[in-house]
Order: sequence, then C-alpha cells, then structure tokens
Amino acid sequence: MNHYGELLRNNATLRRLSVIQLICYFGAWFSHMAIYTLLISLDAPVWALSTAAAFTFLPSMLLAPFSGAIIDKVDTKKFMLFLTAIEIFTVFWLMFIHSLDALWLLLVLILIRMGTGSIYFQTEMSLLPKLLSDDDLKTANEIHSIIWSTSYALGMAVAGFYIYYFGTTSAFIADMLLYCIGFYMLLGLDIPSLASKHTLHVKAMIWSGFTYLRAHPKIMHIIFLHASIGFSAYDALIALLADHVYKHILSISLVMGAINAARALSQILGQLAFSRYINPQTLFYLFMAQGISIMVWGMLQYDFYLSFIGIFLCGLFTTTLWSYTYTLLQYETDTEFYGRVIAYNDMVFMGACTGVSFAIGALFDFGISLWQVTCGLGVAFLLFGFYWKWIQKL
Repeated sequence: MNHYGELLRNNATLRRLSVIQLICYFGAWFSHMAIYTLLISLDAPVWALSTAAAFTFLPSMLLAPFSGAIIDKVDTKKFMLFLTAIEIFTVFWLMFIHSLDALWLLLVLILIRMGTGSIYFQTEMSLLPKLLSDDDLKTANEIHSIIWSTSYALGMAVAGFYIYYFGTTSAFIADMLLYCIGFYMLLGLDIPSLASKHTLHVKAMIWSGFTYLRAHPKIMHIIFLHASIGFSAYDALIALLADHVYKHILSISLVMGAINAARALSQILGQLAFSRYINPQTLFYLFMAQGISIMVWGMLQYDFYLSFIGIFLCGLFTTTLWSYTYTLLQYETDTEFYGRVIAYNDMVFMGACTGVSFAIGALFDFGISLWQVTCGLGVAFLLFGFYWKWIQKL
C-alpha cells in the first residue's frame, strides 16, 4: 500500500484529481440511491427500474465514437470544467421530480448526467498516460479503483441512512453541493491538454480510430475482455432484491445501502489483497473466482443475512479485474489514439452494463428467479476466463 501513498505524494496533479474523484463519486452515489428509492416509493413498474439502471450506462455507448475524437481535439481542463457544470445542472433538476408523471424527465436527466460523467471519466483516463510512466500508470488505475470502491462503500452506506431520515430531495442537494466543491478544486488544477495542434477533422478522427482498431485486433479483444466486468452491474438486481425479496426486513433504501456497502468494502479489500499478484498468468484464475463467487451469492440470496457472504466474496475480485484489464488496454494503445480507444472501450463496457441491466429486468418479468439470473452472470465470467486464455495466444 506504500506505493499508492508515494505516488500521490510525488504527483500533485494526480493527488488533486484523486481527491476530486473521491468527493464527486461520493456525491454521485447519493443521487444514485435516491433515484432508485424515489422510483420504488412511487410504485414504479419493473421496466422503469431496469430502464433507469440501463440509462446509467447507455450514454457512454451512444457517445463514444464522438467523445473520443472530441477529447483528442479540445482543451482538456476547460472541457472537464464544462462537463462538471452540466452534472451540477442536471442534479439541480432532479430535486423537482415527485411523481411518475415526470418519469420521462427523470430518464432524460439520467441520460445527460451519465453521458457527461462518462465523457469526464474518459477524458481523465486518457490524461493519465500523459502524466505517468507505465509502472505508475498501473498504480494510478489501482488507486482509481480503490477510490471508486471507497466512495461506493461510504456513499451507499451513508446515503441509505441519509435518505431514510432526510428524504431523496435532500440527497440530491447533498450531491450537488459536493460537485460544486469538485468544480472549485478543478479550477485551480494545472493539467496538460490532450489537444494536438495538428488534429484532423472530428469525422476523420472517428474514422481513423476505427481503422486503428481494425489494424490492432488484440486491442479489440482486450476491449471485449474488459467489457466482461459489465456483467457485475448489479444495480437493477439489487433494487429488485430490495423491492421483492427483502422489503419485509428493512426499508428499501437501507437494504440497498447495506448490500452495496458490503460489496464495495470487499472491492477495496480485494484490490489491496490481489493487486500485487495480478499478471497475465493469474488473470484467468481471478475470472474463475469471480464467476464462482457470484454463483455462491445467487444460491445464498434466499436469506438476507447469509447473502452478505456471497456479495462480499464476489466483490473481492471485481476492481482488480477492472483495473488490470484497463491497464492491459492502455499498454497496447499508441499515445495519439488514447482518447478514441478509451472512448470505444467505454462504449463496449457500458453497452455490456446496459444489456445486463435490461436483461435482469426482462428475465425477472419473464418468470426467472433472481438467484437463477445471478448464477447466469457467474457462468458468463467463467466463459470470459477461457476467452482470456485464447487472447494470450494471439
């Protein structure tokens, strides 16, 4: 763990970016939890819950071909400030939704919020290779995973209690205020721009990005491999468990908060435990462990308290898989194509998350139990483990 602290101490830009990440991610989970709590309290149908979950990921898939080219063309800091301002604006309007009559507005705001958030993330991840060496880049990706998991654990746990006592509107206000702090900190940050003085027209850059991927099939396969982590997008699944299986035990917001907090805590511990051992040879075994642990969670879902054993186990491997497959992609990509490749990767990853979210709701409506759906997600990880074995032969 010392190497994380050393890198943050020695790199002021990465340190401030990391603090901004922690603050904004923490705030985002307040809105995330509040949206699901609001929908369930309004007796929203299952399709509305699964659509809200899918809309969390859909914008990245739709915007990626354009966002990657834009990232490689515009002033990086101004662009990040612009995106943060849009996120603040969308959260402000969430405060005025109090009935299902405004469901369409809620979905539009989710699309805009998550679209700008995903582009911000792509911009930041494209910036890191310009700031860091290859060794430090792997460490920075691991730091990002830990920050995400920490904010997720704290955000979900605190948001569950906060919403229970103060309501969803107050949660949206808290999120907006935290993003304002992040905006202020970003103003004082000195970062290099990704824009090149000799960039092509946006259309030409988009086309050259696709041409680059076709010429480098291994990069395409690593993108698909990274997208497999999207099968751990349990948001719709956890909301349905809270609403249909565990609602007699605790309030819906507390159930979702407790499950997500346990999951995120295990993600932090897993990253700290396994990051030093992850390499191309051990990656296969982590995929196997992820798949088996998800199936264990599915089989324990009949009991609320026993299910925490399963959710804790399947969280142990997620962030390590995410950060290492992301690092593999960055290693394989040439510098001038970072923005576009990261955006295309986000497109496929979020496409997987979107598909999984829709599928969870559809399969549940079709009559398949949630534990069976969960076990199906586990089987998918086993298959992706063997897919990695095949990629290694390229």
